[in-house]
Amino acid sequence: MAPVIPGFDYRRVPVADGVSLNVAVAGSGSPLVLLHGFPQTHLMWRHVAADLVADHTVICPDLRGYGASDKPSANAAAAAGPAAVTDPAAADDAAAGPAAYAKRTMAADIVALARALGHDRFALAGHDRGALVAFRAGLDHPATITHLACLDVLPTLDMWDVLHGTTAAVGFHLFLMAQPPGLPERMIAACPDDFFGHFLDLWTGDPRAIPAEIRAAYLDACRAAVPSIVADYRASAGVDVDHDRADRDGGRRLTMPLTVIQQDWGAALGYDAAALWRAWADDLEHHTVGYGHFMAEEAPADIAKALRELLAR
Repeated sequence: MAPVIPGFDYRRVPVADGVSLNVAVAGSGSPLVLLHGFPQTHLMWRHVAADLVADHTVICPDLRGYGASDKPSANAAAAAGPAAVTDPAAADDAAAGPAAYAKRTMAADIVALARALGHDRFALAGHDRGALVAFRAGLDHPATITHLACLDVLPTLDMWDVLHGTTAAVGFHLFLMAQPPGLPERMIAACPDDFFGHFLDLWTGDPRAIPAEIRAAYLDACRAAVPSIVADYRASAGVDVDHDRADRDGGRRLTMPLTVIQQDWGAALGYDAAALWRAWADDLEHHTVGYGHFMAEEAPADIAKALRELLAR
């Protein structure tokens, strides 16, 4: 049986035509939506969610294309397994329509999810890929998002700006999955556990933070979602950049209280992360921490505390 967050109610919620999200919900009080990153599922929030549920309605979905949520334009390939993405037609289907995995589309999913659960306004926290969705939701839906937290990520446009030279090797997967449909899907599907497991190993500061059963659940979910995960990353090298650039050129900013928690990648890659975020936000608290990338699993008490402090602002 697949792991779950104990005490949470699981359901499937339609959020768009042909797309339903798998979501875990518990608690009462002001709503807080938690969005997972790569290569994970909603389970990455299991400790933080169990803490925050004491005084909030906590909503933990799998993003579209991930976990047990629907995978538009990739369902056929995912269901057929790795062999399916050796067919160029299946790979084309996985990327059909760049908007399918635009962060704008994924953010609209989350707003629709919250409304379906009875919440017209809510706080939102995201990690990694989920933080990019949260960032876009904050820009596109400022009257809906009351508070925003982004963990260990830069806005898409800034991320591409700072990756250059040999230091960009740390983001090799970004460049791989940005390639046209076909080759990235085939390469990753040939050894998915090695590919996704590489990041679980490399980015974990404390290996005990991701126990064997959770690691297995992450790998199982990713193995079944290669085309949609690639499509998500491909969107971040295309349509997401266009959306971010239009907002930056137009002076659009995040107006709600924002907390950003990051590792000190800036020291290695030569940028000031806080300054980059400050260019987007009117009310920013930026924290640099010494945890590994999977900080919600490595230091859940600290992350829960930071989210409570954000919600008090």
